[in-house]
Amino acid sequence: MKKIISLFQRNYDGDRLVRDEIVPGAEWVVAGEGVATQKLDGTCCLIEDRKLFKRYDVKKGRSIPPGFIPAQDADEVTGHLPGWLPARRDDPADKWHFEAFDHLVQVLGPTPPDGTYELCGPKVQGNPEHFSLHVLCPHGKIVFSDAPRTFTAIRDWFRGQDIEGIVWHHPDGRMVKIKKKDFGLKRGD
Repeated sequence: MKKIISLFQRNYDGDRLVRDEIVPGAEWVVAGEGVATQKLDGTCCLIEDRKLFKRYDVKKGRSIPPGFIPAQDADEVTGHLPGWLPARRDDPADKWHFEAFDHLVQVLGPTPPDGTYELCGPKVQGNPEHFSLHVLCPHGKIVFSDAPRTFTAIRDWFRGQDIEGIVWHHPDGRMVKIKKKDFGLKRGD
């Protein structure tokens, strides 16, 4: 999965919050195109050919680990190279990944659908999604039919939502995101 662009420009020289200015390439969202879905707060994973991969970012100047699959070219400014690293059952850091993967296989059968997922659960990111066990949630499945598309309306809508953010999915595969914290708001506010 490629890095997803933000809907609004960020004040990099100030408070690092967003301002009411659309990021180039995100105009289709305010034009009413695409479907708004919940951005879950966990860690990104990929299932491909019954294999589990975890999101991994190769930082500038670092060596690429064995088995790494780039998701896109390195960022020209930061040098970061996002991609996928095979999850390993013998790696304690991947324990919760496999707990969720095994549960998915138990529920759906030995061939879980290929795609990207968000790993959420008690031991992931402080469990802001309040799951009682570790799960792999397919991206783009929780749809918001009432999500607004303008700066002020999104900011006001977020005030009534206990979510990380929104990801819009265009039929051609493009995605755009915005997070509650981009407006200086916290979950639970």
